[in-house]
Amino acid sequence: MSIDIHAGHAVVTGGGTGIGLAIARALAARGHAVTVMGRSEDALAAAAASIPGGGHVICDVTSDASVAAAVVSAEADRGSIRVLVNNAGAVATAPFEKTSLEAWSAAIEVNLLGAVRMTRAALPSLKAHPWARIVNIASTAGLKPYAYVSPYVATKHALVGLTRALALELATTGVTVNAVCPGYTRTAIIELAIETIARRTGRDAATAQAVFTSANPQGRLVTPEEVATAVTWLASLEAGAVNGVTLSVSGGETP
Repeated sequence: MSIDIHAGHAVVTGGGTGIGLAIARALAARGHAVTVMGRSEDALAAAAASIPGGGHVICDVTSDASVAAAVVSAEADRGSIRVLVNNAGAVATAPFEKTSLEAWSAAIEVNLLGAVRMTRAALPSLKAHPWARIVNIASTAGLKPYAYVSPYVATKHALVGLTRALALELATTGVTVNAVCPGYTRTAIIELAIETIARRTGRDAATAQAVFTSANPQGRLVTPEEVATAVTWLASLEAGAVNGVTLSVSGGETP
């Protein structure tokens, strides 16, 4: 991967593990000074240590005060933010009728308002650059329905809507706003889900994994690195005319 001579300070929320960590590493490989944010000090410190020149800041995206403080701290350390990747997210599985309002509120706070808070805090810095990028990590659940995860589906659809609306508002600035929508991706969460299905049903691991791979025409799980590649392209100078797009990284899964 070539170095982007226009690289700057990139912030990745939920950057301690999984897709977020892969994105942070890919952005660093392009020459960005990367700050990973999240709630786990141990995970963030380990992530930052694995990224050349990486930094980390504790941040709870459900808290206005935490987000504001995290942005101030990150910019004091590495300069004004040029690339913001809103990756922090959460999902819980339950039938709609057994999903509490508290679960709905929690999903909204993380998956939607978390991106809103981070974007509001970083936008003054982003707009000060001749070009800057916001990339929201949504999901194929932001493009199509899935059963038993209604809060996740609803909030990811909302994140896609926010992406499109904000892209229009910022179109005359140097800031573009796009969303990447991964399909089922090989992360620790999916690995644990496969193990749980196998244990509860008595199926072997391959059969349990098919629960997730069956939606992908390629018959496999997406890798975090494939998602990261899409993000780094959208974050590049060359993608300046790409705005308000939802890029599905799912092997051709049909919305």
